[in-house]
Amino acid sequence: MNINVNASSKYDIIVKNDILVNSGQLIREVCTAKKAVIITDSNVAPLYAKTVKNSLESVDFTVAIYIFNAGEASKNHHTLLEIYNFLCEKQISRKDLIIALGGGVTGDLAGYAAATFLRGLEVVQIPTTLLSQVDSSVGGKTGVNIEKGKNLVGAFKQPLRVICDPKTLNTLSDEIIKDGMGEVIKHAAIKSENLFDKLMKISDNKITEEIICDNIKIKRDVIEQDEYENGERMLLNFGHTLGHSAEKLSNYREISHGMAVSAGMAIMTKSSEMAGWTKAGTYEKLSALLNKYGLPLKTKFSAITLVQNSINDKKRINGMNNIIILKEIGESYIKSISDNEFMELIGND
Repeated sequence: MNINVNASSKYDIIVKNDILVNSGQLIREVCTAKKAVIITDSNVAPLYAKTVKNSLESVDFTVAIYIFNAGEASKNHHTLLEIYNFLCEKQISRKDLIIALGGGVTGDLAGYAAATFLRGLEVVQIPTTLLSQVDSSVGGKTGVNIEKGKNLVGAFKQPLRVICDPKTLNTLSDEIIKDGMGEVIKHAAIKSENLFDKLMKISDNKITEEIICDNIKIKRDVIEQDEYENGERMLLNFGHTLGHSAEKLSNYREISHGMAVSAGMAIMTKSSEMAGWTKAGTYEKLSALLNKYGLPLKTKFSAITLVQNSINDKKRINGMNNIIILKEIGESYIKSISDNEFMELIGND
C-alpha cells in the first residue's frame, strides 16, 4: 500500500511485505544522488544492511554503512558527532543521501544528521520496528537526548520516502513488539475508537499490515493539519510528558519508550478521570487494552517524581504545561495547566 503525505514536502510511505530487496529501486525513483550512507545499529545491521546495500548498488549508488551501538543511550551528541565525522570521511555532499535503517533511535539520529550536516541533505526512512513503522518514521521529527531531557535538541526533517516492510517485525522479540504497541494504542486512544475496538478484539495479538496502515494514516492526517506541532499535532504526545520523564530518570536504559508512554497514558487518564476531565470508565477501557498487550500502568517512580522531572519537557510553554487529556476513547484535547495544577492532578493518583 502507498500512503501519500502532503506536508511541506510531499512523499510516499510504502508498506509491503518483502520490500527491502527492492529498496534501491524505490529510492532511485525519487533520488538522483550518487552516494548513499546507511545509518543503522548493531542489532539491525546483521539482519538487513547487506540486503539494502546490495539493492542500492544494483541501481548505481556508491554505499557506505555506519553502525552504532543499539539502544536509546546512543541517541546523543557523542554518536551524532561520530556520524558527522564518518560523513566527512566518505566525502558526502549536499547532493548525497542518508538512509535510516532501523528503529526509532536510528530514525531520529540519522534524520537529525541529515537535517544538520552541511545544513541539510536528503534522508530516506526504512523503519524495522513496530514503533518506528507506525510512529517515529512518519512526520519528520528528528533529534537527540541531552542530560536535561529526551528529544530536547532536534529538527523537523521530512523524508524523501518511507519504505516499510512489515516482515521485519518477525525478527523482533516480544518486548520490542510490546514497545511499539504503546504507540499503536496511543493513536487509537486519541483518534480512533474503531481501531481501539479492533485491537481489543484481536485474539492472537498479531499486528497485521492493516493495523500498521491504520496507524500511519492517523498520524499522517494529524501531520497534514499541523506539521510543526503548533496545535493538533500535540495530541500525538499523549502519555509522553510523564513517559519521557520516566525514560530520563532511568538514564534511557531501564524502561523503553513505548513502555514509558504506556505508563504515562495510564497515569494521566486515571488522574484526569478522577478530576472529572475524562468520561467515567475511560481508564478502565484503556488499562484493559494496555494489560492485554502486556504494557505497564505505572513505573517504579512515583507520579509526583515524574511530574517534577518533566519540568524541561518541550511541550511546556510560558511556564505552563500542555498536557493531553482523553475526553473519551477516540477523542482527545490539549489542556494548559500550571506546575501546581499538574502536581495536584497527578497527586490524585
